Amino acid sequence: MQKYLTEVSFTLDRHVTLVTQTAPIAPETHGGRAKCLQRLVRLNLPVPRTVALSFDTVKAISLGRIPDTGQLLSVFDPDALLCVRPSSQDPDWGGPTTILNIGMNDAACARLSAELGPEAAEALYRRWVQSYAVHVARLDPDAFEEIDAEAPDALARALRAYEDEAEEPFPQDPATQLAEVLRSMARAWESVSARLLREAKGAPVDAGLGLVVQEMALGFGPGESGSGVLQLVDPDTGLKQVTGRYLSQSQGRDALRAGARALYLEADPRGPSLEERAPEAFAQLKEHAALMRQRLRAEMQVEFTIENGTLFILDGVVVPASDAAAIRIAVRLAEDEIITPREAVMRVQPRALSSLLHPQVDPRADRDVIGTGIAASPGAATGRIAFTAADAQAMAAREEPCILIRRETAPEDVRGMHAAVAILTEKGGMSSHAAVIGRGMGRPCVVGARNLRINLKRRQITADDGRIFREGEIVTVDGTNGEVLAGAPAMLGAMLDDAFRTLLGWADEDRDLRIRVNADTPEDAEKARLFDAGGIGLCRTEHMFFEPGRLTVMQEMIFAATPEDRRAALAQLLPIQRADFKELFAIMSGKPVCIRLFDPPLHEFLPSDRAGLRDLAEALNLPVSDVTRRVESMGEYNPMLGLRGVRLGITVPEIYDMQARAIFEATLEASRKDEPVVPEIMIPLVSARREVELVRKRVDAVAAAVRTERGRDFTYRLGVMVETPRACLLAGDIAPHVDFLSFGTNDLTQMTYGLSRDDAGRFMSDYVQQQVFDEDPFHRLDTAGVGELLRIGIERARAAKPEIIVSICGEHGGNPESISFCRSLGMNYASCSPFRVPVARLAAAQAAIRDKIE
Repeated sequence: MQKYLTEVSFTLDRHVTLVTQTAPIAPETHGGRAKCLQRLVRLNLPVPRTVALSFDTVKAISLGRIPDTGQLLSVFDPDALLCVRPSSQDPDWGGPTTILNIGMNDAACARLSAELGPEAAEALYRRWVQSYAVHVARLDPDAFEEIDAEAPDALARALRAYEDEAEEPFPQDPATQLAEVLRSMARAWESVSARLLREAKGAPVDAGLGLVVQEMALGFGPGESGSGVLQLVDPDTGLKQVTGRYLSQSQGRDALRAGARALYLEADPRGPSLEERAPEAFAQLKEHAALMRQRLRAEMQVEFTIENGTLFILDGVVVPASDAAAIRIAVRLAEDEIITPREAVMRVQPRALSSLLHPQVDPRADRDVIGTGIAASPGAATGRIAFTAADAQAMAAREEPCILIRRETAPEDVRGMHAAVAILTEKGGMSSHAAVIGRGMGRPCVVGARNLRINLKRRQITADDGRIFREGEIVTVDGTNGEVLAGAPAMLGAMLDDAFRTLLGWADEDRDLRIRVNADTPEDAEKARLFDAGGIGLCRTEHMFFEPGRLTVMQEMIFAATPEDRRAALAQLLPIQRADFKELFAIMSGKPVCIRLFDPPLHEFLPSDRAGLRDLAEALNLPVSDVTRRVESMGEYNPMLGLRGVRLGITVPEIYDMQARAIFEATLEASRKDEPVVPEIMIPLVSARREVELVRKRVDAVAAAVRTERGRDFTYRLGVMVETPRACLLAGDIAPHVDFLSFGTNDLTQMTYGLSRDDAGRFMSDYVQQQVFDEDPFHRLDTAGVGELLRIGIERARAAKPEIIVSICGEHGGNPESISFCRSLGMNYASCSPFRVPVARLAAAQAAIRDKIE
C-alpha cells in the first residue's frame, strides 16, 4: 500500500477525516497544521497519509470519549508506525509535544530488525518506550534518562523500567497506544498551565486543538535515509539563503539537535551536505519548497524525511523569523508579486519595528541576569555604572559609555540621561519620568527594578543573589525585555535598511491618521525627520531650561521679588528660547510645530540637597538660610495637582509672555516668502474656559506687539492640552475659543484613575496578573474609562466647532492598540516619541486597511 494518497474517501465521522484535496478541513475547525497539510496535498507533494481530528473531537477525547482507534488505524498500512502532531488554530499558541513511532511493539521490532537491522529497530523501540512513558503515561523521566542508549541491553532496561514504574507491561496493542496518546495530548491542552500560557500569547479562553495522525516515513533503512528541516531564507536576517540541517538515519527534528554530526543542505566547504549525498532528493526538496512559497504565499520551514532515497514532506510551517527577517520576508514576497504591498504591511507586527531601531542583545548570547523591571524603552546598551547625572556627563566627556542608575529620575537628571547610553531606575512605571524621557531620547530604559537594591551613599547596587556591582563596573540594560545583565554580552546592531523604508512607504499609502512626534530638542527633531514624522505634535519647552547656563537664570526669575525683576530675568532667556524655536522651525522645514507653554511647578528647578542649596545661595548672592526658606515655602503636598501649567501661566504671566514673544520672533525669522511658518501654541492643564480666555488675551497682545515692532504679519494657532477630566466634559465650552485640542493621556490617565504614574509600577503587575486591569493603563489606553472621556470630549468639541483639529500627544500615541482606538474616534493625528514614529505609522496604516477589508 503506497505511503501517501491524494484523493481517498475516509471519514470515521465528520470530525475525523483523511486529509485529501477535497476533505472538509478548515483552520477554525481542525487547526492550521491540518489545513497546511491539505494544501500540500493539493500541490501533489509527497505527504504521508494523514488523518485530521477536529477541535470538537479532541475536546470530546479530553472528556473521555475516545474515537474507535481500531477503525482509525484501518486507513493506514497495517505495518506502519504513526505520529501525532498538535494542530492549533494559530501555531504561536503552541500545543503538546509531537509523539513519534506509535505502533512500535515486540512484533514491529522483530519485523524492522529484518529490514533495518537489530540495532536500528531496537533504538526506535527504546525511543518509543521512553517517549510514551514520559509524555503519555507521565512516569518519572529520571528512571529512563539513566539508561545508556548505546548499551546493548538498553531496550530491555527501558521495558523493565516502564513495567516497574507503571506496574504493568508496556502496551503492545497499537490501537491502545494510539488511544492513550490522543487522550494524553487532549488533556495536556486542557490543563490549567497550558491554558494560561496560550492566553498569555493572545489565544481566546475557548481556543481549540486539533490533532493530525500521520503515517511515518522512518528515516532509517538501507540507501540514503534520514530527516531534516529546510528553509529558503535565513530566519535571523530574512536574506535569501538555503538554511537548515539534515541527519542520516534519524527522524523528527534530530538534525537540529545533532550539532556537528548534522549535514549541511547545500554543498558547503565547511563539511558534507545533502546535496552531495542525495542530489536528486535535494533538488526535489528545493523545488517543493519553492512551490510551497509561491502557492502558500509565505516563506515556509519544510520538515522532510528521506527513506531509501525517496523524499517525503511531513509538515510545513511559516518560518519563525526574527523581527528584522519578518520585514525583509514580507517586502520580498510583495516585490516578487506573491502577495500585495498591502498584505505585506499587514504581516508585520508594529512592535517588531521598535527592536530594529535600536541595538539588541544577541539572542544567542549568554544572559547573566542580575535584575528585572519594566521594559520601558526598547533596545540594549552596555556601559559603566554612574549614579549621578554629573558622573554620567563626566564619563561621556571621557568617551566612556555609561548607564545612569537612579532611584527615580527628575527633570534635573535630563542632561545625565542624554549623556548615558541607557537608564535604570528602582522606582517608576511605563509613564514615569525616566520611561517617557528615555523613550523620547531613544535610550534603552528599565524602570521599577525593585529586586536591585541601590545604595547611593556607597555607590553600589546589590543583586538578589548577593552580588555587588560598584560605580564604574560594566552592566547591560536590556530595555526590550526589562532585564539588567552583568557584563557585556554580544549585541546586534540596529536595522534601518531599504526593506524597512519600503514597508513604511507602502504603509503611508493607506494611512489616514497623521503621525507627529514629541520633540523637545533639535536632536529630537532631526530624528523625527529621519523617521518621516508629519511634524511636531508636542514640544515640552521646560526641558530647554535645564541646559547649563539657563538653569541659573531660571532660578533668578523664581527668586525675583517683583514682576519687573521676573521680566528682567526672563529677558535673558528670551534670545535663547527664540534661537531654540527658530532651529526647530528650520529643521521641520514647513511641517507643523506645536509648542506647549511652560508646564511644571517651579520647585522642580530648585535644589533639594544641602550642597545644591549652598551653590544656589552663592550664585544669587543670598544667605543660605533665605534660599532654604524660599525653597521650602514653594513645596507642595501634591505637585502634580498644584501650581503648574496654565495655573502658573495665569499667576506668573511673565513666563508665558516671554515664551510667546520668543515663538513669534522665531516665526518671523524662520519664515520664507514662499513658505511661512505657522506655529501652534498649546496651553497645558486647562480645565476651564476662562483660563483659555485669560491666556489667549495675553498671547494675542504679545502677537500684536511683535507685528508692530517687526512691521510684518504672521499667523498662529492656539490650542489646549486636554489632560483633566473636567476639560473633557467641558470641551464644548472650550472649543469655540481654540483652534485645536490635544489629549495628554498621561496626566488624564493619572487623574481619571487617581493613580500616580511614577508609583504605579510597584503594584501594576499584580493588578494585571489578577485581572483587575487588562493592561497597565499607562502602557495601553484604557478605552473603557479614559477612552470614554476622549469620546465625550471629541463629540462635544466638534458639536460646538466642527472644524476643530483633535489629536493625542500622550505616550499612548505610540501604542498600536491605542492608535487604532484614537483613529476610530476621528482624531486628526497622533504624536509620540521619535523612536515610536515608525511603529505609529505602521499601526495607523493597519487600522485603516482593516476598515477597508471589513
